[in-house]
Amino acid sequence: MNTQQTAKHVLMVLTSHAELGNSGEKTGFWVEEFAAPYYAFIDAGLKVTVVSPEGGQPPIDPKSQLADFQTPSTKRYDEDNGVQALMANTTKLADVDAADYDAVFYPGGHGPLWDLTDNVVSISLIESFLAANKPVAAVCHATAAFLNIKDAAGEYVVKDKAVTGFTNSEEDAVQLTDIVPFLLEDELIKRGGKYQKADDWNVFAVQDGLVITGQNPQSSDLAAKKLLAALA
Repeated sequence: MNTQQTAKHVLMVLTSHAELGNSGEKTGFWVEEFAAPYYAFIDAGLKVTVVSPEGGQPPIDPKSQLADFQTPSTKRYDEDNGVQALMANTTKLADVDAADYDAVFYPGGHGPLWDLTDNVVSISLIESFLAANKPVAAVCHATAAFLNIKDAAGEYVVKDKAVTGFTNSEEDAVQLTDIVPFLLEDELIKRGGKYQKADDWNVFAVQDGLVITGQNPQSSDLAAKKLLAALA
């Protein structure tokens, strides 16, 4: 069997946003939230394409490179020259077609709050995946990418769905409540989502239909495994 022809193809969408509000600090994507799912997909034999709104090298949240946040996946990422080359040349989000992929995964970091929440290209892409009965997944702050997705009837997709994302208390713990443009937990609830969560920094991910969400960086691997199961 030619596995190249039968392998599922996952699109991973990263932020291009590097500024943490008006704080003067940098943000971007959280390395663990990309690395753990990326390797889960690759190790399962899936093909992965990485894109971002602006293309090229997506900004890395510098805090995610601190010693406290290193995991086997981030260490593997740091030592993987192939993935470094891949990341330096991500395709522009506007240049991809949902029809070419079997699923999409949005890693977090604070960046998506700014450039993926209201991004019309991203919104259209996710709506295309859902309309084609394909699963969509996000972890941590990247659940913000699902906030403005609507179904064919014009209802928010998260309405009446079990969803999760970075909690208000986790945002408070990292002292960014007054910096972020909105609190993700609050916004998911405002749109009618059945918001669920575990205790801060615990592993938690939930699937409701085609929508898979993870709470925090610790939940990135579980969210990826739920997406793999949905593709099986």
